[in-house]
Amino acid sequence: MELAARLLELQKRTIEHREVLLTEEAAKTALVMPFLQSLGYDVFNPSEVKPEFTADIGTKKGEKVDYAICNSGKVTILIECKPSSTELNINHAGQLFRYFSVTDARLAILTNGVNYQFYSDVEKPNKMDERPFFTFTMDAIKPTDAKTLEKFAKATFDIEKIVQEAGNLKIQSLLRKEIEKEFAEPSEELARMLAYRVHEGRMTPAVKDNIARMLGPTIATIIRDLVNERLSSALNASAPAPIEAVDLSAPDEAEESVITTQEEMSGFHIVQAIAAKFVDPKRVIIRDAKSYCAILLDDNNRKTIARLHFNAITTKHFGTFSGKEEQRHLISELTQIYQFAPQIEARLRELDDKIPKAS
Repeated sequence: MELAARLLELQKRTIEHREVLLTEEAAKTALVMPFLQSLGYDVFNPSEVKPEFTADIGTKKGEKVDYAICNSGKVTILIECKPSSTELNINHAGQLFRYFSVTDARLAILTNGVNYQFYSDVEKPNKMDERPFFTFTMDAIKPTDAKTLEKFAKATFDIEKIVQEAGNLKIQSLLRKEIEKEFAEPSEELARMLAYRVHEGRMTPAVKDNIARMLGPTIATIIRDLVNERLSSALNASAPAPIEAVDLSAPDEAEESVITTQEEMSGFHIVQAIAAKFVDPKRVIIRDAKSYCAILLDDNNRKTIARLHFNAITTKHFGTFSGKEEQRHLISELTQIYQFAPQIEARLRELDDKIPKAS
């Protein structure tokens, strides 16, 4: 099975079981070990994957990292794990920083089994960087993730090539974040620069404010048009039809079609996993529409549990319900949906009075 297919299988497992994996050991066994296996490592061979790896460092005696991956007897990757419910931050990487300087490893991974952060020594040799050069999340695997992860697989592992490319990956990651910020909320610097390019008269605060307001919708329109253009080209290339066969009076099928994205399916599975504590998960149904993706109880559009507003180019919102009122919450990654488990539980009790009351 190719790595991309193995990752999708692991993604399904992650979404289904994350809510019950509340300890570090549970996350390691159910999520991290299968991930290492997907990369071709034998997790049951202690000379290849060493659990609870120890290297005494100064006054730090007996301190351990969760796994050390070895090649020809040398440590190549250090891995530190946290519970899947933990939001990762640099404070969790203390052991990795210390071990990085006293082992042969030039790669380190900090993970909770759902989110993975990859570190190296791009900025200063033999000192682990404070920022990861590559991150990915099992909740929303991007098509490019599998290609990047192949470099860390046992069969293709080449530490020199990885470290060489780590710098580029890090810069690309930082650039992407900055561009996404500009797309979501254009900065004053960008607005000022473009304002001077498109406005010939006197540059007043009102002119700059007006251009700044138009930047967001303009960027979204450009990206949407580019996406639609590529989709049209792909459709025309795969299914060419003579003009005589087209009924111009009929509605445009491309405009009427609704495509459920992988992100929407991942978001649905998270809600379904949360709801499974209270109702049969088969009762939780996804129903997609043009402007949003509804998650319903019993496939009844009067029993909306939540909505996924993922159609915008740069922002995502998660909608929760109380009565007929929807409250939209801005989210930056799908894992944040877990924060709304109390609202989902309350909504389910509202929709189904057979659910036992919370003790």
